Amino acid sequence: MDKNDFTRIELAAGWVDVYDFGEVRLHTYRTADPIDDEVFVVEKGGRGFVIEMPCFFDSITALEGYLRDAGIDVEGIVASYHMAGASFLAGTPVFATREADVYGHSGGGRALIDNFAGAFSDAFDSSIATVTDVIEGDELELAGVRMSIVRTSEAFDLEIPEIDALYTHMLGHDCHSIVASPGHADAIVAQLRGYLERGIGLVLTSHYTPEDLKDVRTKIDYLEDLKAIAAECVGAEEFKAAVQNRFPGYSGGNYLDMTSGFFFA
Repeated sequence: MDKNDFTRIELAAGWVDVYDFGEVRLHTYRTADPIDDEVFVVEKGGRGFVIEMPCFFDSITALEGYLRDAGIDVEGIVASYHMAGASFLAGTPVFATREADVYGHSGGGRALIDNFAGAFSDAFDSSIATVTDVIEGDELELAGVRMSIVRTSEAFDLEIPEIDALYTHMLGHDCHSIVASPGHADAIVAQLRGYLERGIGLVLTSHYTPEDLKDVRTKIDYLEDLKAIAAECVGAEEFKAAVQNRFPGYSGGNYLDMTSGFFFA
């Protein structure tokens, strides 16, 4: 599947790109919110499930309206790295691993939610989803679509063989990422090299439009450069300036701020 082969539908807040795999359709919702969220809906025969949740009220209203108009019967929400936005499709079952539940309610995910709530005030739905269905094994099936659960240090990724796609938290070939340390960068690189080895067709992330293996290679180079730059710097501001000079035009400046703080705490 070509990452650029889609039909775009404009919404009141953001837009949806629809990828047609025949029996299965992938609806990728770009919220265009202040943290550039991406939410995914996998549909098969009118049944569907959602990967992650929009967390700004305008986006929640827009996506709920889209799902209603499209006639997609949502059977569940798979919540991994984004637990905020609990008002979205209230009453719908929420699936997550125990690790993701902890990450969202008391770990790093909760810390981000608290930061965003302070930054964006009433526009942001800081309510945290209650996990109704804990994923114990390494497989999950919703709406007739099988997924493999790939557990990570924080939560979990998803592989969806039927559409040759993988969902992870962040990639973004021309966007800065949140990287906690050189060791964390190494872990991400190892993960990305695994995508190359498996020949994944589409990489779905919650802060970027669908990408491919060319983008994965670009991200690996970015992370390696990030470590090299950090080794030559003595403070966060010097590091940030050097990264900006090496990668001009990259979006996600707020993520670079966080990475700089982590590397030089």
